[in-house]
Amino acid sequence: MIPAVGVVIGVTARWEISLDIITRKEWGARSPKSKTSTSWSKRTEVVVHYSEGPPSQTPRQIQNFHMDSRGWSDIGYNFLVDTKGRIYEGRGWLVIGAHATGHNTSGIGVCMIGRDGDATDAAKRAIRWLYDEACRRAGRTLAKRGHRDVGSTACPGAELYAWVKKGMPAPGGSSSPAPPPSKPPTAKAPKWPGVYLTQPPMMRHAAARTWQARMRARGWNIAVDGVYGPGSEAVCRAFQKEKRLQVDGVVGPKTWAAAWTAPVT
Repeated sequence: MIPAVGVVIGVTARWEISLDIITRKEWGARSPKSKTSTSWSKRTEVVVHYSEGPPSQTPRQIQNFHMDSRGWSDIGYNFLVDTKGRIYEGRGWLVIGAHATGHNTSGIGVCMIGRDGDATDAAKRAIRWLYDEACRRAGRTLAKRGHRDVGSTACPGAELYAWVKKGMPAPGGSSSPAPPPSKPPTAKAPKWPGVYLTQPPMMRHAAARTWQARMRARGWNIAVDGVYGPGSEAVCRAFQKEKRLQVDGVVGPKTWAAAWTAPVT
């Protein structure tokens, strides 16, 4: 759940949202057929969509349509929000989506589950939170787009599009939703546990969970399950290449430290 709380300060009000993204596992996502990641340096915009279906749609129903009817490798969006303000993980922050032709690498696709006229204050607050969080992770201001800005479509509907063009103002106040407290992009690394994370065979260790959690906090699409397998190794190799470390897919002392100390890019 993502509770929206109005906090009154004097005679003004601001809106705060406590982040609790519903993970793919939690909403029962199918495994993607394939995926390709990008980097924050290539993310330049957030593109807002609507599903054009009833608000009762589930992310799994949308994923089934995208994979079975459109032949896509996964659900097309990076994130989805419903009319209650709940945020669902789609492809995540850095996996390239299939939501806007020509803008899938540059754009983070956020879809409101519903039709024109269904956008609630809670949904708008959740979308705005995702936008602010994307800017924080990118380290710069990203462009605000409606799908129709980058393609020939009526998406995201007249109501939601008008809100985007106004700058995505936070309902209930003139200021934007405040992002939740979070660790800075760089921090002092915890002591290396003395265990080299490598596979095959898949390796289960508490250190794997610690490293996975840190990588996920940095914006990587990675399972935090304490098992160092092919998915974790792929993230490790991509991270090592990005940070100009030795690309061997092994989390040793240097890769471990960089997960905390290297700038988020």
